[in-house]
Amino acid sequence: MLIQKSCYGGLGGMSMAADLSKPIDKRIYKGTQPTCHDFNHLTATADSVSLLVGFSAGQVQLIDPIKKETSKLFNEERLIDKSRVTSVKWVPGSESLFLVAHSSGNMYLYNVEHTCGTTTPHYQLLKQGESFAVHTCKSKSTRNPLLKWTVGEGALNEFAFSPDGKFLASVSQDGFLRVFNFDSVELHGTMKSYFGGLLCVCWSPDGKYIVTGGEDDLVTVWSFVDCRVIARGQGHKSWVSVVAFDPNTTSVEETDPMEFSGSDEDFQELINFGRDRANSTQSRLSKRNSTDSRPVSVTYRFGSVGQDTQLCLWDLTEDILFPHQPLSRTRTHTNVMNATSPPAGSAGANPGSNGNTITSPSNSIPPPLPRSNSLPHSAVSNTGSKSSVDSAIASGVSKFATLSLHDRKERHDKDHKRNHSMGHISSKSSDKLNLVTKNKTDPAKTLGTPLCPRMEDVPLLEPLICKKIAHERLTVLIFLEDCIVTACQEGFICTWARPGKVGLLPSQNQANSPSGTVV
Repeated sequence: MLIQKSCYGGLGGMSMAADLSKPIDKRIYKGTQPTCHDFNHLTATADSVSLLVGFSAGQVQLIDPIKKETSKLFNEERLIDKSRVTSVKWVPGSESLFLVAHSSGNMYLYNVEHTCGTTTPHYQLLKQGESFAVHTCKSKSTRNPLLKWTVGEGALNEFAFSPDGKFLASVSQDGFLRVFNFDSVELHGTMKSYFGGLLCVCWSPDGKYIVTGGEDDLVTVWSFVDCRVIARGQGHKSWVSVVAFDPNTTSVEETDPMEFSGSDEDFQELINFGRDRANSTQSRLSKRNSTDSRPVSVTYRFGSVGQDTQLCLWDLTEDILFPHQPLSRTRTHTNVMNATSPPAGSAGANPGSNGNTITSPSNSIPPPLPRSNSLPHSAVSNTGSKSSVDSAIASGVSKFATLSLHDRKERHDKDHKRNHSMGHISSKSSDKLNLVTKNKTDPAKTLGTPLCPRMEDVPLLEPLICKKIAHERLTVLIFLEDCIVTACQEGFICTWARPGKVGLLPSQNQANSPSGTVV
C-alpha cells in the first residue's frame, strides 16, 4: 500500500507540489489485503493525518502516514466480525467516531479512544425495523463496538453519509438502498435495484438526491425528499462499481444546446462545460432554492465507472427533476418518447424479456416520459409516426459521443461479458436464474411498485460521454477542483486534468493514459 501526498489529496487544505515517485509511506501486508480507507479531514494538518484502513480479514487499522505511526488495530482477534471490510468512514464532524461495514451485512460504530475487548461481544437490541436491527454492546465498561447494525440480506457493499452528516445511505447485495436517520436510527426510505445487488452509492452536494449503481448495469437517481426513483441511466455494459457527483460542475444554463461530435477536443470541453461561468456548487444551489419562479436552471453533473472499463458522465437536468412544471431554458433538450414505443434498451434490462418490445398492461397510454441528453426537442415533436422518430434518431445521433439506445442494445448483446454482469440475460437463462432469486427476494413483488418502477415508468438518461479509459475494471472515481482521479484493478492511478489545468498537475503515477491526455 502506497500513501502519497499532493496538492489534490485534500489533507488539511495543503497546496504543495507532489513528487509521485516518492510516497510518504509504504506498507506491505501479508495474509490480508487492504480493501478500503478514509482520511479524517476534520483533524488533518500539514504534520499529521488520521487514516483508517479496512482489510479483507475484517480488521481496521488506524495509522498516521505522515508521522509513520500505527496507532491502533481494531478487531485484531476478529472477535467482532471475521468477514471482509467493504467500507469504512469517519462519522462527519467527529474526531474519534468511525463506521465500518462488512460483507456479513453488519455495520459497527467504533470510538478510537476505546478498546475492543478480549472476548466475543454480547449485544442487546436497541431498535428494530423493516430489514434492519441495531444493537448495543453489553459490557461493564465502555468498549468497541458501540453499536452493531444488521442491514438487509447479504453483503453490505457501501454506505455514505449525507453532506450534513445527519443521514446514512447504504446499499446491499440484496439490491436495496436504505436511508437512515443516523442519530435517531430511523429508516427514512428504501429503493430496490432493477436487478441484482447494488454496489455503490453517493449523495448530491445539496443532499437532495442519491445515485446508486450495481449489477443491473444502471445508474439510478433517487429523490431523498420524495423517496422515489426519478430517473435511471443506461450506458454501461457491465456492473457499475463507483458513482460520484462532480461538485465543481453544477452549472446554471442559459445558452443554446451544445453539439457534441465525439472528438477529443469536444470531450475535453464537455467535462468543463459551464465551469468558468459558475460559482461554487452550494451558492448556485442556494440561488436556485431561494427562487420560486425558477428563473435559472440547475444541472447536477455526476459520473460513474464500471467493470466495463468505461467512464460515463451524466447530467441531471430540470426536465427530469421537475417534469410537470414549465421548463426554463436549459442546455439539455428532451426527446419525449411515448410508452407505446419504449427505448429498446429498457427491454434489454428486464430479465426474461425477449429484447424486442414492452407491452403496457392496459390499453391506456401513460404520459410521455422525458429522455435526457437525447435529440433536440423539435426533431421529434414535429413527427407523428414511429418511422419518423426512427429517422430523427438516425439523423441526430452524430451529435453525441454515445450510441443511441437501439444501437447500444445490439452492440451490448454482441460483446457483453456474462461473467461481469447478469443485468441483461436471454430468455433461455431467465427461468433458471429466477429460481435462484426467488429463494431470496422475488423481483415480482417489487417490480412495478414505487420501490422499483419499471423501465418505461421513469425517465431514461443517456450519458453525455461514455469512454473506455482503462484495460481493467475501474474501482475509483474522484472529482476534484482541477482534475478527475480514476484507478483500476491493474493498479494504475490516473489523474485527468480539466481543460486549462494541465500544467498545474503533477506527473501521473503509473498512468495508463498518454502524457498530456485530459478530460
